[in-house]
Amino acid sequence: MKKRLGITMGDPAGIGPEIILKIMNVYLNNVVIYGSFDVLDHYNQKFGYGFSLKQINDPDEASDNKINIIDPNTLRHTDFITGNLSAACGKSAYLYLERAVKDALNLRIRAIITCPLNKEALHLGGYNYAGHTEILAELTHTAGCAMLLWSNRLKTIHVSTHVSLAEAIRRVKKERIVEVSLMAHDVLCKAGYDKPRIAVAGLNPHAGENGLFGEEEIREIMPAVSELREKGLNISGPIPPDTVFLKCLKREYDLVVAMYHDQGHIPLKLLDFDGGVNITCGLPIIRTSVDHGTAFDIAGKNSAKPDSLIKAIEAADMISRIRDIEHL
Repeated sequence: MKKRLGITMGDPAGIGPEIILKIMNVYLNNVVIYGSFDVLDHYNQKFGYGFSLKQINDPDEASDNKINIIDPNTLRHTDFITGNLSAACGKSAYLYLERAVKDALNLRIRAIITCPLNKEALHLGGYNYAGHTEILAELTHTAGCAMLLWSNRLKTIHVSTHVSLAEAIRRVKKERIVEVSLMAHDVLCKAGYDKPRIAVAGLNPHAGENGLFGEEEIREIMPAVSELREKGLNISGPIPPDTVFLKCLKREYDLVVAMYHDQGHIPLKLLDFDGGVNITCGLPIIRTSVDHGTAFDIAGKNSAKPDSLIKAIEAADMISRIRDIEHL
């Protein structure tokens, strides 16, 4: 029996439940949901979808033509206020992910697609993580992973993500740049790119201007690019960060290696907010995610777009099929 994909609901007070229901007409028989049975049932009735829901304990118990739900933490829609911070929802979001990771590691599902959680709610629920990436790294005992944002218009991987800007600067190191660039090259190759063209962004204005505005380019970034070229990668940089994304948009490059969170996130979200996908590279499991937050301001109104979730499912399906072929 072909294994299904697993979708985690994320924070139940956000738009996760709504966008999950909106994609079920297409993906009903291909996925298992990790989330609140009661919350999904509530929205199913409220918005008149008419789906049949089934609570299961194992992905192999899934039935066709039903929304199959694994609920590791009984939470009712009356236990919180939609669109508001809730410790109960933060705890639930963690437990959904924890169970999905366990099933992915045990090969019960092919991949995980995550709907957004709220970091403040997560902390209120007793889980002091910066976000999904950090939880996944700990649950899978992974020392090095990276966030790759993927859209049809722009692709970027990050040297660091959920840390302060001061800490992000400290993390611009040759070894890390080499590591994430190799991860990006691997993903692009598996996606069908022939000799991917990778651009490495500078950290400082004008990529440091030969040390005038900073020396990270000279000390860390340039040596990393040189080593990657020796490894056979088609890679360029450091390129000034105020022009490198435009060059990528014009198809001069296939992907940008960004030095920190906002350097990569801002251009991608500006260009393709609804179509962006988050792929976590370096994990022993496949994980993709929507590239947006919980959107508390519109939660419960049935107005959230499922575009990013659809793209995340497509990416997870593609990568997991490639992995299946590699292990034949």
